[in-house]
Amino acid sequence: MSIMKKSGLVGSVLRIERTSIYDGQGLRTVLFLKGCPLRCRWCSTPESQLATLQKGYARNRCVGCGMCVCTCPEGALSLAEDGLNVITDFSKCQNCFMCVAKCLQNAHKKYGSLLSVQEVVREIVKDEIFFFHSGGGVTISGGEPLSQPDFVAEVLQECRALGIHTALETSFHAPYESIAKVLPWLNVLYVDLKLMDKEFHKQWVGTDNALILDNLQKVDQTKEPLEIIVRIPLVPGANDSDANLSATAEFCKSLKKLKEVELLPYHRLGLETYRNLDRDYLLQELISPSAEEISERASFLALQDPGVPIRVGG
Repeated sequence: MSIMKKSGLVGSVLRIERTSIYDGQGLRTVLFLKGCPLRCRWCSTPESQLATLQKGYARNRCVGCGMCVCTCPEGALSLAEDGLNVITDFSKCQNCFMCVAKCLQNAHKKYGSLLSVQEVVREIVKDEIFFFHSGGGVTISGGEPLSQPDFVAEVLQECRALGIHTALETSFHAPYESIAKVLPWLNVLYVDLKLMDKEFHKQWVGTDNALILDNLQKVDQTKEPLEIIVRIPLVPGANDSDANLSATAEFCKSLKKLKEVELLPYHRLGLETYRNLDRDYLLQELISPSAEEISERASFLALQDPGVPIRVGG
């Protein structure tokens, strides 16, 4: 077992999930980080977009006891006129999260923590027995983990030194210098290819895809012995068309390190978090595709590039 370096690096961590079966081979411990440069209209983790720690409020859990109002040192909280909910004056709120600690109903929520490399690796190592028996390991996800490249690189390096299989889930919208820092410590790289048309990509994601495609091609040319898995978050009406899937398959044909393409069905699991953050969800009318629709799209994609395995995940 390696002795962890006391680098002092601290990361903005959203949460750590254990025994995931959706984020790589075997049972995975998934480290979700905060901060993302993209604004996908279908984003299911809005609490991961900002790198800073955030406070949320689950109105439906609040009973209007007033404990948080009395606790707040800045006087940023007050009871609404109906006496059932709490109003936050964010011009006064200093994100001390004392309201979160005092709330007996879990109505006030804290999204994110600042953790050192050592703290994170100690949490990951707790699951070594599951990795050993299932062939699993650690997956770093986001947000966009490449927004914190030094922190991610050191966590991955420590995990590899301990013999833990490593994977990274990324949009690849990051400077190549950030990518180069993490590549030596990766076994598997998951890259989202959301849309191939740059204008549609900008419309749905907030920026074009030139940097993402360029980064994928550069990594594919490296000598790093890693596997690339391209993921398509399949969103009805956004990127599930024949044209987009055909263009994606055509691009993927050029990738020598590509192991498979994975379709991730669109879901609406983040709606409650949008409410907790007092944010509007932009795709209120959109529904998740059926299993039959996903299967048909997977079959169509397989016909475009018979040499690459297509898998439905999520």
